[in-house]
Amino acid sequence: MIPGVILAGGASSRMSGRPKALLPLGPDPQSFLSRIVQSLRDSGVDDVIVVAGYHLDEITRHVEGQNLPVRIVPNPHPEQGQLSSLLAGLRAVDHPGVQAMLVTLVDLPLIASDTARAVLDAYRDSCAPLVRPARSGRHGHPVLFDRSLFDELRRADPERGAKPVVRAHAAEGVEVEVNDNGAFDDIDTPADYERVFGQLPV
Repeated sequence: MIPGVILAGGASSRMSGRPKALLPLGPDPQSFLSRIVQSLRDSGVDDVIVVAGYHLDEITRHVEGQNLPVRIVPNPHPEQGQLSSLLAGLRAVDHPGVQAMLVTLVDLPLIASDTARAVLDAYRDSCAPLVRPARSGRHGHPVLFDRSLFDELRRADPERGAKPVVRAHAAEGVEVEVNDNGAFDDIDTPADYERVFGQLPV
């Protein structure tokens, strides 16, 4: 089993404090979060976890109002950074029978289901410790961590996050070449939003 983990625990400070999870996709009323959930589910992920921190109440209301097929996991210490949300998600999914976890950020709402499926297929073919989308030397999301890396993630330095773990296993990992802007388009600021959707967030 390979659960999906969506990290949505941040303060959205660079988006003027507005929860990115709840932003609409430009003129489309679908939210960032609901679009990512749909993509993961369409890729074949049956168990989707949303880790929420600073905006836990708003995200919970949104999930319940939209009847999204997810489990919400609180991050009690979101001020400790993104790794704290990743570890909250890991605690929720690390059970017997779980082979790996597929992780993405709520900042990348346009990831295609085909990209997530390609990452999952590459893992099933290779059993590599790390699988991630790539294009022209760039790496995107979602990122798949084999359970052999779970303890390493738990031991990671909160100041540096998961990146040293990713770098340490990049050579033995698998890169899946994709032609999907959504795997790389990190929408973190109003300017990013305008660049991708042609308008400012409303």
